[in-house]
Amino acid sequence: MMFAVAMTFIDQTIVSIAAPDIVRELGLSSSGMQWVVNAYLLALAAFFALGGRLADLYGPRRVVVIGTLVFVVASVLCGCVPSGDYAQPWLITFRAVQGLGAALLFPAALAVVVAVFPVERRGRALALFFGISGALTAVGPLLGGWLTSAWTWRAVFWVNVPVAIVALVLTALAHIADRPRPGTLDVPGAVLIAAGMGLSVLGFQQAWSWGWSSWATWLCVVGGLAILYVFVRYERGLRHPLVDLRVFQDKAFRVDAAVLFFAMLAFVPVFFFSSVYAQVSLSASPNQAALFLLYFFVGFALASQWGGRILDKRGARPALKAGTILGAVGFALWANELTNLSMHDQWPYVALAGAGIGFIMAPASTDAVNRAIGASYGEVTGITQTVRNYAASVGLAVFGTLLSRAMTENVTDTLRARGIAPAVADQVARGITDSVSGHGDATPPTGTGQVAEATRDAMSAIQMDFAQANQWVFHGMAVALALGFLFAVRHPGDRATPKDPAPTPPE
Repeated sequence: MMFAVAMTFIDQTIVSIAAPDIVRELGLSSSGMQWVVNAYLLALAAFFALGGRLADLYGPRRVVVIGTLVFVVASVLCGCVPSGDYAQPWLITFRAVQGLGAALLFPAALAVVVAVFPVERRGRALALFFGISGALTAVGPLLGGWLTSAWTWRAVFWVNVPVAIVALVLTALAHIADRPRPGTLDVPGAVLIAAGMGLSVLGFQQAWSWGWSSWATWLCVVGGLAILYVFVRYERGLRHPLVDLRVFQDKAFRVDAAVLFFAMLAFVPVFFFSSVYAQVSLSASPNQAALFLLYFFVGFALASQWGGRILDKRGARPALKAGTILGAVGFALWANELTNLSMHDQWPYVALAGAGIGFIMAPASTDAVNRAIGASYGEVTGITQTVRNYAASVGLAVFGTLLSRAMTENVTDTLRARGIAPAVADQVARGITDSVSGHGDATPPTGTGQVAEATRDAMSAIQMDFAQANQWVFHGMAVALALGFLFAVRHPGDRATPKDPAPTPPE
């Protein structure tokens, strides 16, 4: 199961490193490239609840196989994107299909793992599962940088083919027993949650280009949240809902979900923002940017194992409190070091931020799953993963908007100081912001004239402008972890005692 979900974690980060080459070859806009990155996370958030419910109804092994096949076919089609006008919609569409496959695959795989281990060993086992699977996210930038440099950016999608083949073979060899549960599929509920998640995240994502004062931004955000409210009201009246909302009556589950939400505001976005920062402000190559992220995962992997042991012995509360404190401090210190423009000086704070996230992810996810009603592990996993991926999409959108605004203001001030008229400086600054924040391309402008020459002369200052703009993002991540701490201290501290998995009904 770890091998199967490896693809879903790798694909959260691998595309960010290959983005400059994708943009150059296909001629994508910077907003289009953002959608290539975000479409995957958006589909994950929209369909995870459906994937968890399908795993309960039809058995996790069957859904793992279906999800793997959907994922790998979409990966192949992403790599086969044609050049021309159809390139952008093609790539965004099949990235979303990849997200659908991952949404089917992950909750089913986790349900298999949960069913195998008794509760007294589950914390350590799932810490290993989340630690190794999460650490595989670090493979994405490394693999993406190597494949892009040595072969072609298309290989970042095709690499999923051999991984999927091995995963399917291992799934067959494991002789996993399906445990389908009685019930029906709530199709209207699936449509409502997908529409609500999709519309609200669309508003957050497009705020970058539409602006927060745009009526379209708020129509999407408020409209999506209104649909999610309708979804909650609708689910309460069903005998077999898509999401059994009774699980939210458990205070510990609510705390686990809230802490996961605030942690994920930082966890996935940090890959994108730190890799682009390394390439723009530190002039790092894609491979060097990937190595920069390894510091984060050293802390993450070590803390994941420690957090799992704490969960087994003392419950989730100590790990959640430690993780949110370490994460908040780590991101804050990291933010302060960004303007030093030295990778060497930053690594202790990068590792500390990773350790904070590592203490949170496995204990919070495991404790939440342990509180499943009637051992509906697939369904509860669907809930927690929906929260996680929704938060990741919101984090990318909100922090992206924050970065764009700060970067534009900084570059405008830099160009005005070099004698460029305010209106022209603002226009040029917006173009530079779209370039570097969209796909990490900091190539100096060509041509003659005052604007081009002033911009070329200011490139070193613009690298500092980008670093200063990223400080707002990383301080925002620290604030997110600090808010998570306010919820972590409210965890009741009890240890979950879930029931054994429901028996397979007779044929």
